[in-house]
Amino acid sequence: MSLAVVPCTDRAVWDGYVDRFQGHPQQLWGWGETKGMHGWSVDRVLVTDDENILGCAQLLVRKLPFPFRALVYVPRGPMCSAGDTTAVLAQLAGYASSRHHGVALSIEPDWDAESPFAPAVAAAGFRPSANTVLIPRTLILDLARSDDELMADMSKSTRANIRKAMRSEVDFRKVQTEAELEQVLGIYHETADRAGFGIHEDKYYRDIFANLGEGSPIIGAFDGEQLLAFVWLSRSGATAFELYGGVSAEGQKQRVNYGVKWAALLAMREDGCGRYDFNGLLNDGISDFKKQFAKHENLLMGTWEKPLSPLYPVYARAMPAARKGLQAARRLMKRVTRR
Repeated sequence: MSLAVVPCTDRAVWDGYVDRFQGHPQQLWGWGETKGMHGWSVDRVLVTDDENILGCAQLLVRKLPFPFRALVYVPRGPMCSAGDTTAVLAQLAGYASSRHHGVALSIEPDWDAESPFAPAVAAAGFRPSANTVLIPRTLILDLARSDDELMADMSKSTRANIRKAMRSEVDFRKVQTEAELEQVLGIYHETADRAGFGIHEDKYYRDIFANLGEGSPIIGAFDGEQLLAFVWLSRSGATAFELYGGVSAEGQKQRVNYGVKWAALLAMREDGCGRYDFNGLLNDGISDFKKQFAKHENLLMGTWEKPLSPLYPVYARAMPAARKGLQAARRLMKRVTRR
């Protein structure tokens, strides 16, 4: 069987393959468009045997300082069957090397750590990496379950807070206008300041909203025209994935953050998604809040890299330090900007 890597340049065709392979929303065309506007270049490719499409991947390419040239990264991909994984990854690695001169091909698949995909990834020459972008420890809910089944996994206080919020006069609905989006950004800034985490510039979030469209719903809790809390998602046909969330001081008092999370779960189930990914668990207050919605955790495969250059060992040692330095610089700039 002769395999080839073929670029895909049609948005509708590409997103159709994402749904066909039950792919993750970070593989959607609109997500790539946004990353392409903020420091990456994007290459969407199909792996074919001339008759069938065996897999596909949205490659994000980041230029690196000399002599490393580039990193090729696949967020929550590639997309293929377990049986085709080794062959698909071999083709993608060869393409990333010849077309983009990558020092490595880095993947963070949307596959469980104990799934049949894991040995296939190792067989393709990939190795685990600490250069993680998307946290593998997460919480994924099965949206095929009923309301009662979903609530049965929650703590008693969480169920009570949800029911109280849903009985209130707060309106839980999707954000639709640019004016409402600006309220979202205002609350996100407030939440980030309160919780002490860094965020992007506002243009990044506006670009997500524009580029993903219906693939990036924001569920808001409104008191009249005033937004109190939100959950911002991206969604493919199979998966809903939390991107961001926030609550105002008034929303905290009313505990509408419980209601808006529940409303997001129901909205994504109604939209036809089969699974809801809370997007990472850390040892922090935000993760403690997420863990109130289920009794289990999920562990995905994490970050795996295929070396494509003799310089890879140097890159692998230098990258974590460089990332920490960049994050520290961003925090410093944010503090200076606030002053």
